[in-house]
Amino acid sequence: QRPGLEKIIEQDITLLTGLAELVSIAEFGESYDLVALAEEFGTALRGELNFTEEGANGDKLRRNLAKSRWFDPTKVAIPEIFWNLTTEKLLVMEWVDGDPILLAKYDGMPGIESMAQKKAIANLLTRVFFQQICLDGFFHADPHPGNLFYLRDGRVALIDCGMVGRMDPRTQQLLIEMMLAMVNLDAQRCSQLAIDMAGSTSKTVNVSNLESDYDRLLRRYYNLSLSELSFSQMFYEVLEVSRENRLRMPANMGLCAKAIANLEGIARNLDPEYNFAEQIKPLMTDLFGRQLIGEAPLQGLLRTALDIKNLSLQSPRQLEVLLDRVTSESLIWNVAMKDVEALRRTLDSAANRLSFSILVGSLIMGAAVVSSQAQLSNVYYLSDILFAAASLIGLWLVISILRSGRLR
Repeated sequence: QRPGLEKIIEQDITLLTGLAELVSIAEFGESYDLVALAEEFGTALRGELNFTEEGANGDKLRRNLAKSRWFDPTKVAIPEIFWNLTTEKLLVMEWVDGDPILLAKYDGMPGIESMAQKKAIANLLTRVFFQQICLDGFFHADPHPGNLFYLRDGRVALIDCGMVGRMDPRTQQLLIEMMLAMVNLDAQRCSQLAIDMAGSTSKTVNVSNLESDYDRLLRRYYNLSLSELSFSQMFYEVLEVSRENRLRMPANMGLCAKAIANLEGIARNLDPEYNFAEQIKPLMTDLFGRQLIGEAPLQGLLRTALDIKNLSLQSPRQLEVLLDRVTSESLIWNVAMKDVEALRRTLDSAANRLSFSILVGSLIMGAAVVSSQAQLSNVYYLSDILFAAASLIGLWLVISILRSGRLR
C-alpha cells in the first residue's frame, strides 16, 4: 500500500460526505439517500485500505462458496490468505495460475469446444453470484473482468475482495421477489415491493402513479428477444422509477446493481446469447420451493402440528377470558389513528390563518370608521395605527402563504 494514502482517502471521503449533505438539502437530494450512499462508499473504501479486512472477506467468501446446491464448488477458487505474513498494509495470498476471464484461451480444453466452455462459465458465474446475493447476503461487489480469472486447471477464481456488499434477510427476500416480478414483467408486484423496500420513506408515494410508471417501463420489454433483453439495464430503470416517485431504496441496492451489471457484461462477452433472466428463473423456483417446504420438511410438518395442538389447547381458555371481559364491561379497546397529528397541525394552521384574516379585516374596517367620523387629530393617529397594524399582519400572512407553496 502506497505511503500516505490513508490521509488522502480520508480527505476525499470527508469532502464527498459534505457534498452529499449539501445536495440532500436541495430538491434533487430528496429523491436519493445521498448521505447513506456516501457513507457506504466511505466504509467500502476504508475496508479496501485495511488488507486484514480484505483478507477476512476473502476467507468468508471462500467458506460460503465451499458448498452449494446450484454449482460444483470445486470449479470456483478464492485465493487463500497467508495470515502469518499479512498486515493492514501488506496482503500475501495464494498465487493463482491463469488469465483474466475475457483474455483466457478456451481452445484446447479436452473434450469441450470453445463456445460450450464459454456458455458453461457464464452459467457458473450466474449461479455463483446468485448464491452470494440471494442466499449468503454477502457478495463480491466489484466483479469486473480484471477480478475474475480463468485458471489453467479449468476453475474460475474471484480475486480482490476489498469491496463487498452485505444484505439483511428482509432486503434479500424483497430483492428476490422484485427480480421475479421483473422477469415476469409484473408492474403491480414491482410497485408493491418497491414500497416495501423503501419502508418509512414510502408514506407520501402515489401508488397509482408508481404502478403506472412501472407498467409503462416494463411494456418496453414485452416484445424483446432474449438476446436483446438487458436485465441489468431493466434493474437500473426500475430503481430510477422508484427515485422519480420519491422512494428511497436501501443503499446496498447500488452495489447489488453494480455487481449484476458487471456480471451480465462479462457473461454476454462470453456468450452473445446469454440471458440473465432465463438463467435465474430455475434458481428462483428452487429457492422459493425450499423456502416453502424447508430444508427438513418432516421436522417443519411436526413443528406445525405441535403449534396447532398447543393452539387448540389454549383457545378454550382464551375464549373464556374474552367472553368474561366482554360481559363484565372491563374490555378496553385501544384505537390508533395514523397521521392524526399531521391533520391536527394542518387544521391549526388553517384556523390561525382564518383568524388573522378576520383580524386584518376588522382592523381595516375599524380604521375606516374612525377616520370617517372622528374630528380630533389624535384620533386620526389611531386610525393610522390601525391601518399600519392591518398592513403588517396582512403582509406577513401573504408571505407565509407564499412560502408554504400552497397558494393554489
